[in-house]
Amino acid sequence: MIDLLVVGGGPAGLATAIHGALAGLEVVVAEPRPTPIDKACGEGLMPGALRALEQLGVAVAGQPFHGIRYVDGITGRHAEAQFRAGHGLGVRRTGLHAALAARAAQLGVRLVQRRLDKLYQDGACVTAGGLTARYLAAADGLHSPTRRALGLCAPPDPHRPPRYGLRRHYAVEPWSDLVEVHWSGRSEAYVTPLAPGLVGIAVLTSDRMAFDAQLNRFPVLMSRLSAAAGTTPVRGAGPLRQRVRSRVAGRVLLVGDAAGYIDALTGEGLTLALTAAGELVRSVRAGRPQAYERAWRKLSQSHVLLTGSLLWAREQPLVGPHIVPLASRLNWLFRQGVNLLA
Repeated sequence: MIDLLVVGGGPAGLATAIHGALAGLEVVVAEPRPTPIDKACGEGLMPGALRALEQLGVAVAGQPFHGIRYVDGITGRHAEAQFRAGHGLGVRRTGLHAALAARAAQLGVRLVQRRLDKLYQDGACVTAGGLTARYLAAADGLHSPTRRALGLCAPPDPHRPPRYGLRRHYAVEPWSDLVEVHWSGRSEAYVTPLAPGLVGIAVLTSDRMAFDAQLNRFPVLMSRLSAAAGTTPVRGAGPLRQRVRSRVAGRVLLVGDAAGYIDALTGEGLTLALTAAGELVRSVRAGRPQAYERAWRKLSQSHVLLTGSLLWAREQPLVGPHIVPLASRLNWLFRQGVNLLA
C-alpha cells in the first residue's frame, strides 16, 4: 500500500511529496497536467520560502530582491523596507515547478498523470482513482475538488467583494532590487524582478476588467513600462479568498491553497505551503493526522493576522487611500511587518 497519495502536482503537492520521500515514505503524486505548470502568481519567493526550499534540497535560479517597496500609484510617494536577514528571489513559476519536480523524481517519487475522483476512506486507508494509500494529501488548488467533495468549504463572506489576481510579464530591465507594490484606489500591482530584461506584474483587484485597463490605474508604473512589450499571455486566478472549515477529514489532509486562502496581498502563500507540507508529513508519520490542524493554525497565525488586517484596512474608505503615506510616516512599523513575514 502507498504511504501517502498526493492529489495535485503543483508546488504544494511536490513539496509534500519531497518531505514524504525524505521521511522514508512511499509517495505517489497524481496530476493530470504535464510539467511544468504555469499559473497566475506574483513569482516572488520571500526569504522564508528560500529557506524552506533549501531544506528540501531544491535549488532555483532567479533574480534576487532585498525588500519591499510600497508606492502610491499616482503620486509616486513610497515607503520601503529592506530584509534584515537573507534575500528573496524572483522566480518564474514554471522554473520553480520544474525544480521541485526534478527533486521529487530524484528521490523516487512516482508521478501518475491522471485526475483522481470517487474518493473513499475508512479507518485504515483512502482510495481515489483506483489508488489506495494510508493517507491522502489534497494539494489540488484554490478551488480544490477534494475539499468540496468532503464538505470542508465554508461559505464566502457576503460582506467582502471577491478579489482576483492577474499576471503578465514585460520585457523591461528591472529598475529596482525590491519588489514594488503600487497602490491605486481599488487595486494593487506587484512588480517582481525576474531576470535581466524581465519583470512580472501581478494585479490584485475586485474589478473584472482587462489587464491593460487595470494597469492604467497606475500612472507611475505605466511610465516605467512605456513601450515595453508584454511577453506572455495574461493569466488569472480567483476568487482568491477561500474559507475552510478544517484542514483534516479522517485520513485526508489539505495543503497549499486547498487548505484555505485569504489574499495574495502579502505574498506569503508559497512560504506557508512549503512549511505546512513538512508539518503534514510529520503528522502522517506519527499516525496523528489531527495534529496537522493545530500545526497549520500555529504556522499561519502571523500570516492570517497581518494579511487579514491589511486587507481590512484596504477596504476601509477612510483608511485605504492612506496606507502608503502611513507606511512612509511609520516606517519602523512597516519594516517590522515586512520582516515578520520574511
